[in-house]
Amino acid sequence: MSLRPTFRFLAMLVMFLSLCLFIPGLIDYLSGEHQNFYLFKIAGFSFIAAIPIWLLSRKARSFSNRDVFLVTVLGWVLTAIFGSFPFYFSGYFPSYPDALFEAVSGVTTTGATILTDIESLPKSILLWRAFLQWIGGLGIVVFTIALLPLLGVSGEKLFNLEFPGPASEKMTPRIQETAKILLGFYVGFTFIEFLLLSYSSMGPFNAISHAFTTMPTGGFSTFNDSINSQSNYVKSIILLFMIIGGTNFVLHFRALRGGLRSYINDREFLYYVGLIALVSSVILLIPYIASNGSDTSNGSGVLDTIFQVVAILTSTGYTATNYELWDPYIKQFMLFGLMFVGAMGGSTSGGMKLIRVVAIFKYARTELKRALHPKAIIPIRIGSKVIEDEVIRKTLGFFLFYIMFFFFAAFAFSAMGIKMESSFGAAASAMGNIGPSLGDFGPTDTYIGLPLAGKFIMMFCMLLGRLEIFAVLVLFTKTYWRT
Repeated sequence: MSLRPTFRFLAMLVMFLSLCLFIPGLIDYLSGEHQNFYLFKIAGFSFIAAIPIWLLSRKARSFSNRDVFLVTVLGWVLTAIFGSFPFYFSGYFPSYPDALFEAVSGVTTTGATILTDIESLPKSILLWRAFLQWIGGLGIVVFTIALLPLLGVSGEKLFNLEFPGPASEKMTPRIQETAKILLGFYVGFTFIEFLLLSYSSMGPFNAISHAFTTMPTGGFSTFNDSINSQSNYVKSIILLFMIIGGTNFVLHFRALRGGLRSYINDREFLYYVGLIALVSSVILLIPYIASNGSDTSNGSGVLDTIFQVVAILTSTGYTATNYELWDPYIKQFMLFGLMFVGAMGGSTSGGMKLIRVVAIFKYARTELKRALHPKAIIPIRIGSKVIEDEVIRKTLGFFLFYIMFFFFAAFAFSAMGIKMESSFGAAASAMGNIGPSLGDFGPTDTYIGLPLAGKFIMMFCMLLGRLEIFAVLVLFTKTYWRT
């Protein structure tokens, strides 16, 4: 296995990130918040250091199937490491592991933070923090595919590895054209949200920062209390774009060509919207039923409740209310369950993805029918589509790995002296790329108190969840490293 194509790609990735860092550096220079130009120094040094690596490997143009897995994982890891340098050298993070934790959380669009006073950070760091989530969403996927023709390899395999969801669906015969269309939607939605938020009291800077972190369903906010103190207009706009970000981007393309009926005709989208409506309604009705009709809000209005349900389901992680105050506890448990589900396949959300959960449920129901009729041929259908056995097999494998690593992380956190509620919440948050969880790491808390070993375990789980597990685990098999 030759590493030259991998080195060439990683060098190009560092040069791209270095150029992006010049924008926060310019903000830092114009605002006069730092006089040592540390962002320009990081960007300049990294760009210059990547040039000889690119020159030495520039003639390497062929990727094998094995190389694709390696370059995918290393690309994400390298982006997180590069992204951590501005954090660390800014002086606002206690240690490098804390800076790395914040960067990994950003790149994987998790939204978990160790910061206790976000509003004290300079605008340059806040923008870089938001931008990491933006490129960690669909942006870095499209950027990766755009580079592949330069490397002499088809982008379809890497697209399938990085595009979040159980299976990608090409919108055009050429994967590069698909990438351009996805990039257009991604940038377009981000720009529209920025314009709509700019009309609020947030101001242009906070508007662009939240647009950068909503579309990748990331959840990094520039406010200490996230979206809690924002107006209903701001919450409504962010809620709308969280739903858009949690929708399959292929479906947006279909709707552009075939009209809004494309959404209604998609069975997974109906499941998605139906689940939001069902959980929100139950959470709102539980206190009403428990109090014999005397209480319908229990400290959280309709908008805040729907906002919080969507934020957890889409793994965005914004908070519009302190849901740890919700009573009875069953309402918090329902949010905990949503951390595993995720939104639609082909979206930028985390979690297992709703379509996988539906497929597993359909498979279990079919097995019950086969137990009564062992000789019957009973296909598994979602809507009018028959799900192939290979897809079911991969879905079950993904589900087992997902649950296994969830319990591993929860057990490890508990062994570090963290109480069970917090351990299970942090493990679910990391695997589902959620951000806030329960207990000591709830909507008003941070992960600063997590032990060092726990932070590295959580970073690994964030990466597993974002890259859909298999792309990472394949590197740990003997078969991969055999010549």
